[in-house]
Amino acid sequence: VEVHVPERSVLVVEDEENLLEALRYNLEREGYQVHTATDGGEGLELARKINPSLILLDIMLPTLDGFEICRILRRESEVPILLLTAKGEEVDRVVGLELGADDYITKPFSIRELIARVRNTLRRTRYLEESHTGENEEQHFWTGSLEIDLNSHEARLAGEPLSLKPKEFDLLALLVANKGRAFTRDQILERVWGYDYIGQTRTVDVYISWLREKLQADPTTASSIVTIRGVGYRLDG
Repeated sequence: VEVHVPERSVLVVEDEENLLEALRYNLEREGYQVHTATDGGEGLELARKINPSLILLDIMLPTLDGFEICRILRRESEVPILLLTAKGEEVDRVVGLELGADDYITKPFSIRELIARVRNTLRRTRYLEESHTGENEEQHFWTGSLEIDLNSHEARLAGEPLSLKPKEFDLLALLVANKGRAFTRDQILERVWGYDYIGQTRTVDVYISWLREKLQADPTTASSIVTIRGVGYRLDG
């Protein structure tokens, strides 16, 4: 049974007790309702039960690791997920993003940075929800065989559903809605991920490569993401 919780609710799934309590204390000081779990199975069950606004998810967990939880939850909901990753583990970060995590924060991190990430992600999610339901703005876009519907949060390629992770959809929607306009990587980061991510251009490049691969599933589409040397990216088609 799904339980209704306040909009500013955070589920923290972390097996390090000291870190877990520090996160709980500081998030509650910021006004968030905090739920906690110390193993993966418990965390998955709690996420399904309370439907939190955001999940802070460690990767290395007992019973069920963070990757598996992310994979399962992404099939069921679009709840924002921030992964807590070990320093220098780029493979973990890329795998996590590929499984549908919205972002990652590397241990050790400052509480101030984590709070800023949480606040920004929730603000960004709320903005996207509001912009996708605006009555006076165009919500449906076509380019070649590619179709984007912001209201239903669906994308189709040659009439077939395009399986996209939440941030892939947001990035593709930005490019399609502004077809022919070039965006710098920092502009994309600001619009899709938010102000706190400016400078993390590698994230944009990874997502662009995934989108290109998916768009190539239809060899007849005229839509393509073009690299503008020294600038960033643009959708043509």
